[in-house]
Amino acid sequence: MKNYFIIGAGISLLLAVYLWFNGQTDQGLFVGLWVPSILSLGTLLKK
Repeated sequence: MKNYFIIGAGISLLLAVYLWFNGQTDQGLFVGLWVPSILSLGTLLKK
């Protein structure tokens, strides 16, 4: 289960970088904020 959250956070990070460098900076910032949220959720559900 831990791997799903790490993979999800990685995909979110890649999507944020893609959006940022394609000129959609606002969307890139928004998606980039998902990364710590996904990792925090994974840590919360691990307990």
